[in-house]
Amino acid sequence: MSERRRLINLAYRLLGSLAEAEDVVQETYARWYALSPAERDAIEVPGAWLTTVAGRLCLTLLGSARVRRERYVGGWLPEPLPDADPADRVTLDESVSIAFLVVLDSMTPAERVAFILHDVFRYSFAEVSAVLGRSPAASRQLASSARRRVRSVPAGPAGRAAAGDRAEIVRRFRRAWAAKDMGALLDLLDPDATAVADGGGRVLTFLEPIEGATAVAQAWLELADRADDHTAIVERTVNGQPGLVAEHDGVTATVFAFGFTGDRIGRIWVMRNPDKLRSWITPAPDPDRVPRDGEPRVGAP
Repeated sequence: MSERRRLINLAYRLLGSLAEAEDVVQETYARWYALSPAERDAIEVPGAWLTTVAGRLCLTLLGSARVRRERYVGGWLPEPLPDADPADRVTLDESVSIAFLVVLDSMTPAERVAFILHDVFRYSFAEVSAVLGRSPAASRQLASSARRRVRSVPAGPAGRAAAGDRAEIVRRFRRAWAAKDMGALLDLLDPDATAVADGGGRVLTFLEPIEGATAVAQAWLELADRADDHTAIVERTVNGQPGLVAEHDGVTATVFAFGFTGDRIGRIWVMRNPDKLRSWITPAPDPDRVPRDGEPRVGAP
């Protein structure tokens, strides 16, 4: 069971969905415990066996996901992760930034699996080939092709801005948005900036990408005009990177992630699909629940 967290980390990077990653890991363990004791004892490295099974399950899911997304309403974006995960399931680093996950989604399923296993988790190509069912040489070529996709993104998935600079750029964007300052927004946006939204057909949002700094700034001014006293825009970490969250009466309604071109915002990803925001919603405490020993009581300072 000590392998579980590593498998969640692997599956989330492969699938871009924490819910699907947890399902994959659950199925992986179901297959492990379906083995007889003798079959389990015969497996010399259980961690390698679990990785192979989880990787193959992810590969199958990635193939079927392409078909599902053809029917998806609007753009599809990865499931965002908050800065504080109570279960501490996923390690937040550059390889789980929304910008990076979007690049991964442009790869073929086999490229993505080869790249994540080898370049991120440092598995050998012999081990990668066991997951893909291809030769080590073919697995190496798939990872190389995936690397070219990553390098083809201008300034890389995260952009050239340093982490501290990114946080300051996002902070200035929030202030300009709140002030409805068109000029300040344009100063912060790359001329070719693009915004993409994911509502999954569940909530109202724009269905087609918004392209160009002027169009993006105008759209955000319109959002500001629609906001009411129950809505607050707060700075939060999204998948380990500076981002923003729109809260309505304290409940997360929208998560905004950013990609950077130089020292300007080049991409904005708007995630509104409620199915993908479950990690952001903290259930209200039950006033009738009796706390266990050592737990704070509701209303206690």
